Amino acid sequence: MTVAGLLLAAGAGRRMGGPKALVEVAGEPLVQRGIRLLRDGGCDPVVVVVGASADEVRLLCAGADVVHAADWESGMAASLRAGLAALDTEACVVALVDQPFVTAEVVQRLRAAHGAGAAAAVASYAGHPRNPVLLDRSVWAAVAATATGDEGARSWLRAHPELVVEVDCTDAGAPDDLDTPQDLAALTRDTRREAAR
Repeated sequence: MTVAGLLLAAGAGRRMGGPKALVEVAGEPLVQRGIRLLRDGGCDPVVVVVGASADEVRLLCAGADVVHAADWESGMAASLRAGLAALDTEACVVALVDQPFVTAEVVQRLRAAHGAGAAAAVASYAGHPRNPVLLDRSVWAAVAATATGDEGARSWLRAHPELVVEVDCTDAGAPDDLDTPQDLAALTRDTRREAAR
């Protein structure tokens, strides 16, 4: 089955002080880290949705297809819709550019859940569903129709628990996101996740 990787990287990162796609962790821009995550997790193709500083981010997207979300400023839902509309695969793993502790193993587990028949699979950590998520093509239209603001797929996932498989990824990564310069500074002091870098 063909499973695409969809990296949402369009945000302006207002609290960070600039687009998070361009923020570097261990010398690597987060957008490149996200592309590598999805590719190493077995996704092909990898599609990056850009918005803020689109030209600058696009230059960092070697090895990936790039889609511009014209209405990216309205929130994550716009990026998700733009990305889904650009895909022609049987499923996709949707990842966020600001979660540097997610590993390729997480993506692989979501793909395995889809291979076992899941229409939607969500990575969970210590019992809490977070990101990334896998969506079968059969649910894309419904997900796109219910996505609003910064909600992304969340509304659809909550409304259809019977179609959602939670995949425990507690031992394979962490869902922490980088929202502020303080988060980034704390990251450099956090040795507990050294293996995920």
